[in-house]
Order: sequence, then structure tokens, then C-alpha cells
Amino acid sequence: MRKNLLAHVRRIVVKVGSGVISGPDGLDEAMLAALTRDLAELIRRGYEVVLVSSGAVAAGKGALGIAGRPATIPLKQAAAAIGQSRMMRAYKEAFGQAGHTVAQVLLTRDDLANRRRYLNARNTLMTLLDFKVVPIINENDTVVVEEIRFGDNDNLSAMVTNLVEANLLVILSDVDGLFDRDPKRHPDAQLIPLVERIDAEIEAAAGDTGTDLGTGGMATKIKAAKRATLFGVGTAIVNGRLPGVLPRFFDGEELGTYFLAARDRMAAKKHWIAFTKKPRGKLLLDDGAKRALVERGKSLLPSGIQGVEGGFDRGDAVRICDLAGEEFAIGVINYSLAELLQIMGKKTSEIEGVLGYKYYDEVIHRDNLVIKK
Repeated sequence: MRKNLLAHVRRIVVKVGSGVISGPDGLDEAMLAALTRDLAELIRRGYEVVLVSSGAVAAGKGALGIAGRPATIPLKQAAAAIGQSRMMRAYKEAFGQAGHTVAQVLLTRDDLANRRRYLNARNTLMTLLDFKVVPIINENDTVVVEEIRFGDNDNLSAMVTNLVEANLLVILSDVDGLFDRDPKRHPDAQLIPLVERIDAEIEAAAGDTGTDLGTGGMATKIKAAKRATLFGVGTAIVNGRLPGVLPRFFDGEELGTYFLAARDRMAAKKHWIAFTKKPRGKLLLDDGAKRALVERGKSLLPSGIQGVEGGFDRGDAVRICDLAGEEFAIGVINYSLAELLQIMGKKTSEIEGVLGYKYYDEVIHRDNLVIKK
């Protein structure tokens, strides 16, 4: 079964958590070297590998005398500034022994939310893969602030999966996969080997537990899997501390939890709008406009907009809600808040008369609109 699911895979995003390559005293270089040998074996087999690696904060916090997770973003930034170079040196040496060159890529959410920078990042990563270089990606913790942080590398790995058009996302954790209940509290909890669809029951089983070293628990991994599967990519959560875990997984061994790709794959641009571009405001639509978007696949016109919340500029993503405030879509808007306040509730033919100009007939074109299911 597993071998059949993996038969088409050629490009892989592997996310490794802090709990895999770090311990209480910092970076676990022996574990990092073992992971590198696994990745080198996959490359030898002909796979293209993009690595998203946590561990910089854990690698640097000891130098600052910090125990556990840094309490503030400045402390996290300082630890990351020290630890990132240490982690990259360890990867460079380990991959170098296998004859591979690595490249460091540090990203913030703004890098991927801006379409031009998103495409620039994509071009850089594709060029590195063309030259057989292993990209090692991490959030740019040294400059990140709350408004632009990914929040966790599980989330980042799902975005990178879309960015490089990978065929598989593998999340290496310090647990064996997704269980029907928290195995730390329930010794009889059962591993769920296969998930056909991520629904409310699966999300509830994930809970919301993290670690002292990492920012993401199982809940963040399920969210990442959901994002990747909607892009049409299978996702696996496996225990990264198992010896030889990656070659064993690709040999078809039934390790961890595998999430099937969604049947209706979301186009890359719409996936970017839905999951990467951060929403800046909210539109409130009447029932007729909602039906036009959801049932008839239409664009959003100004006549159906009854209210606006928050601030946004032209080209920002906005949440689209009904009059009760229930969000049902997200889209990229063609007009700024100031402009929209003047034209909302009016007909398309009135836009130019009100503003003195007109960018588009539609406030949001259906090609830039994603309905939430």
C-alpha cells in the first residue's frame, strides 16, 4: 500500500523538528548526522530533497544560559542568531561527508505573502535543486516579529511544499505519528496509520501539545498536513528518531501516519491565497452575493458588499464573511479600504463615476477567490 502511494514521488520536502535533532543541552549532532545519512540515501536513490529544519534556537539558547523555550521574541532572536550558524555548520559537515553541498535559505512570512518575492524564492530553490544542492530552510528568527512570523516550521514546511511543487511532505517528529488519543495520557492509545480526509474528528485527536524546544505540537502538524493535502500532496508524520527512518519509510514500511492527498487539488495560486497570503481585513456580504460566489462561481461585485472591517490596500488578501460574520471565503482585493468604502453597495457601472477611475469591474475576481469547504 505505502509503496504504491509513494511510486510517483520525486521531489520531497522533509521537515525536522527541534525534538528530533535537539536535546536539553542543545543540538544533538549525532542525531543530525544520522538524519543527514538518511537524506543522502534518498538523494542517492534519485529523489530531490528540500529540508525545512528547526533547531537554531535550541542550538543557541545554551550560550545565553536559557533553559526551556525562550519567553520572548527578542530572546528567541538572540538564540537563533547564535544557533543558526552552529546548526548550518553541522549540516554542512555532515552532508559534505556524503559529497553534497548545502544552501541556507531563511524566510519570513512576508517573503512568501508577497507574490513577487514568493516567485523569487521559488526560482532560487528550483535553481539550487537543478545544481543538486540541498536547500536547508528555516524561519528567519533573527529578524522576525509577531506580525510576520510563520509561528512554526510545520506551517512553513506546508508553504514550501507548495512553493517548490513537491510530491510529498514528510514531517519528522519525536512521536510515532497521529494517535486516536494522547498517548502520553492514555497508554492504550492506537496509532492511526492512514487518514483519508482531515476532518473535525482528526483535528480533535491531534490536541494541542508542544514541547519546551519546539513551537508546534501535533495540532500544528495536522494543519500543515491539511494544507499540503489540499495542494494534492500526500503527507506523512513519522518518528524522526527511529534508526534509518527515511529509507525504511520509502521502502514501504508502515511507519507513522500517512495522509492521502485531497481528490480535488487546489491550484497553486489559489493555495497561495488561501494559506500563505495573510488576510488584512474583512468584507461582509449579503445573502445574494454569497450565493453568487459559493453556488455559481461568480466574482465579487461591489453591490453585494454590506460592511467592511479592518484595514487593507489594493492587492491584499481579505476574509469574506456573511452578515453574521461567518467566514466562508478569502480573496485578493482590487480596491483599497478608502476606495471600497465609497463604492460598496453600488453597481459596477457606477464605480468610475464615484472614484473618477476604475481598476476592475470586480472587487475580487473569481480567479483570485478561494471558497472554504
